[in-house]
Amino acid sequence: MKAIILNSGLGHRMGSITDTHPKCMTEISSDNTILSRQLKKLVAFGIDQVIMTTGYYNGILEEYCSGLHLPIKFTFVNNPLYDKTNYIYSIYCAKDLLKDDDVILMHGDLVFEPLVLEAILKSDVSCMAVSSTLPLPDKDFKAVIKDGHIEKVGIEFFDKAMAAQPLYKILKEDWLVWLENIEKFCENDNRNCYAENAFNEVSDRCHIYPVDIKDMLCAEIDTPQDLEVVSARVKEVNNRTVYMCCSTDYIHSGHIAIINKACRLGRLTIGVLSDEAVASYKRYPLLPFEERKSLFENIAGVEKVIEQKALSYADNLKLLKPDYVVHGDDWVEGFQKPIREEVVKVLGEYGGKLVEYPYSSDPKYKQLDATLRAELSMPDMRRGRLRKLISMKGLVTAMEAHSGITGLIVEKTTVLQEGKTYQFDAMWISSLCDSTAKGKPDIELVDMTSRFRTIDDIMEVTTKPIIFDGDTGGLTEHFVYTVRSLERMGVSMVIIEDKTGLKKNSLFGTEVKQTQDTIENFCEKIKAGKRAQKTKEFMICARIESLILEQGMDDALKRAFAFSKAGADAIMIHSRKKDPAEIFEFVEKFRKENTVTPIVVVPTSFNTVTEEEFKQRGVNVVIYANQLTRTGFPAMQNAARTILEHHRAKECDDMCMSIKEIITLIPEE
Repeated sequence: MKAIILNSGLGHRMGSITDTHPKCMTEISSDNTILSRQLKKLVAFGIDQVIMTTGYYNGILEEYCSGLHLPIKFTFVNNPLYDKTNYIYSIYCAKDLLKDDDVILMHGDLVFEPLVLEAILKSDVSCMAVSSTLPLPDKDFKAVIKDGHIEKVGIEFFDKAMAAQPLYKILKEDWLVWLENIEKFCENDNRNCYAENAFNEVSDRCHIYPVDIKDMLCAEIDTPQDLEVVSARVKEVNNRTVYMCCSTDYIHSGHIAIINKACRLGRLTIGVLSDEAVASYKRYPLLPFEERKSLFENIAGVEKVIEQKALSYADNLKLLKPDYVVHGDDWVEGFQKPIREEVVKVLGEYGGKLVEYPYSSDPKYKQLDATLRAELSMPDMRRGRLRKLISMKGLVTAMEAHSGITGLIVEKTTVLQEGKTYQFDAMWISSLCDSTAKGKPDIELVDMTSRFRTIDDIMEVTTKPIIFDGDTGGLTEHFVYTVRSLERMGVSMVIIEDKTGLKKNSLFGTEVKQTQDTIENFCEKIKAGKRAQKTKEFMICARIESLILEQGMDDALKRAFAFSKAGADAIMIHSRKKDPAEIFEFVEKFRKENTVTPIVVVPTSFNTVTEEEFKQRGVNVVIYANQLTRTGFPAMQNAARTILEHHRAKECDDMCMSIKEIITLIPEE
């Protein structure tokens, strides 16, 4: 596509302003003339060929354009009769250069804001800028609209007309029709009229449609008064502010494209999601906040980069009050729709606007994301994320998974509430659930080789950190090898309980015979495990059974302090009471002496306590230990019973997730 800029006029109405240069070189701001601003906008939209008609001071104009050093190929066409003809003849002089492409046609004294040019370029049909909100001017162009397209353009039309400006996008097939009539006019010596006079005769074959720009800036400068008014509008446009939110750890051409579009609208501020917000919304960030912030600070055109602490834009929008918020159109439907609705609401409170661009779905971007996802699943990347999440968020949540598909459910389940996203931070590989899935009792009957296979199945399709239920850890000599194997696989934490002998589920308490290990023996097991590990990221958590076995608070605390001193990276305190009072008491007393070691709880029985309350009291990890198993198996049992009762599957359908929904959970690769 080529741009045609008509600059052959004399500009007499500008007075002394045009005594030494063409009107298009008149300054409209501290850093731009009319022409330099036009050209920069064209470059921003990817137009790099400009045919410019000239008249008086043509040498000065050509030298000026060269001095702008813009990536534009200029072709200058001088109208030798510039003082005796109108611009119709300037177009005629350039006709041989204008027959091979679509064109953008504009007058050289026209000033417009980026959204106007964007709207013109976005049109799929030939079009002209018009305004349905501006009053009809007495002496400037009006466009007569009939059956949805422009029938006539001129200064004399008022009936069924709209204010119009000489900014066109004309497709080649329409342009050739108009250009042919321009040639006829000029060759019949009809050279002192508007080019639109030639269009009006062929508008039934040259189909140009109106693009309503309403109150956006698009105006010609004919007089010093026009210059004053338009310069003030340009200052207002230049001071507009734009806000975008970004979360990515990497920047590709799609990001750059939308950032460039945002920069056209005004002074761009980018809000970078905090690490916690990213971890809650998408996946654990590969790069920490400061590095992601630095990525955007080094992009040309970005004026400022700030933190956005949540997926909700509300706080930053109320603080900054940007004129525009820019986003891809991928949030019109789906998970982010409520966030979009909130943005629209906040913008409406002060008159801001939302500008949405088509979301880039280039396969190479999906492949890049898949590559990064695969990197997140690698053992060395995965292993250390639990420590980092605890440090970052204060409290993390883990949900049990006992197979690849339950791992995917934990990985992908997300909830949006009040502008924040919530998802599980980690997965709990439970001895109980793993044994149950295999149809075996939870007595450490399933050997470690089989349990490691479960870890492999889950790790193969997910990326989140894994916490492993190590039961008692077995013999110290065996525990050493378990630690090394889990660490090598990429598991983040192993939890071992301070009991000995044949394992019985803790929730049986004193109803069955359970023996607690001595503090000295268990400390030695912890120390041996810590000596065996090769990295700093892997965590050993000591699970204290004193409250379960009714040994009292003092015993629980004595063990907690001893185990943490022995090197335990975290302490898990367990209770089978529905009243959380003893858990709260333990946490409070432990925190008075130890504010650093993470505390883990499994609120299976004391399940009324919220995560926020746990966090406020000093808990760092909440594990939902068996809920998928406890809800999944009854549902399957009910489905089987229903089919048996009705001797067909129809009645069972309402209980079933569709195969299509199941498939969407499963990665393609």
